[in-house]
Amino acid sequence: MPIEFTHVPGKTHPADATVPFFYDFAETATKLGLIEDGGFQKIVVDDSAGLLTNMDLATQVLDRTASLEVVLAHWAGVIEPTVAARQLAAIDAKSGGRLALRMLSEPLSDDDAETRPVGHTVIWQRIDEYLVLLKRLWSNERPFDHEGAFYSIKGGYIERKGPHGANLTIRLGGQSGTALKVAGRHADVFELAPGSIDEVRQLMDRVRGAAAEYGRAGKLRFALPVRIHPGPSSASHKAVDLAGPPAQVALSLLAYAGLGIHEFMVVGIDTPREIATVGSETIALLRNSLARREAEEARSGAFVSRVVSQETRAAS
Repeated sequence: MPIEFTHVPGKTHPADATVPFFYDFAETATKLGLIEDGGFQKIVVDDSAGLLTNMDLATQVLDRTASLEVVLAHWAGVIEPTVAARQLAAIDAKSGGRLALRMLSEPLSDDDAETRPVGHTVIWQRIDEYLVLLKRLWSNERPFDHEGAFYSIKGGYIERKGPHGANLTIRLGGQSGTALKVAGRHADVFELAPGSIDEVRQLMDRVRGAAAEYGRAGKLRFALPVRIHPGPSSASHKAVDLAGPPAQVALSLLAYAGLGIHEFMVVGIDTPREIATVGSETIALLRNSLARREAEEARSGAFVSRVVSQETRAAS
């Protein structure tokens, strides 16, 4: 099973740790080249300036790369679904289909709070309705009206659909029953919470159970965030915080890959040297290890098949 790697940018300005990864796009462009050449398939765009800035940055990243998929952080309620659907379809079309939508849960605005109670369930109900509308706008052939708990649309239609249509990759996370229900209905990629092998396995089982209610248990892919520390391991590091030589880090990732993880979201690797080292050593080692494991499993399976075949012929 091929494993993909996603770069999750952090704070990298040498003089100010609060300055984001994309503060200077001339410098960022150099890092994007290293990320793309170093074995990463995706990059997260999630700037503290908010949704509209993220859309602009996503366009710039896509313009300056040839193969990287942009995982665009997005929130329901910032802009109307029809506007969002049109803008996202345009970005996806311009990129040749290299856009994915990472839906995050955020508190409702103060205006919303005046008309309805703000709570966890309400937030996820709005995300659910928002995603239903986006998919409908990306696929409908004629205008439609919609009157829901959070959105009212008259003549909803966008003429230019993106290359994916309603199949634009949707990424969701969460651990509550409400969040998992929405993810089970909509997510193509589920972003797991960091944890031990057992904790991650249990969450994956819960997500599959939620997806099974919509007939989608086999359609989910799983992404696991991992923080890689360039220095030696420390007792202060949390679960799925990895440190040590590249071979040690790769071995730790291999154990998680065995659970059925499809993607590792790498956090904590932001300098050019760190990016290059993780790409040329850790990622390469993990992929080589997975290739050897799959080859061994294939040989073992072929051997078992031959033995069974021989026993069957002998019995007849």
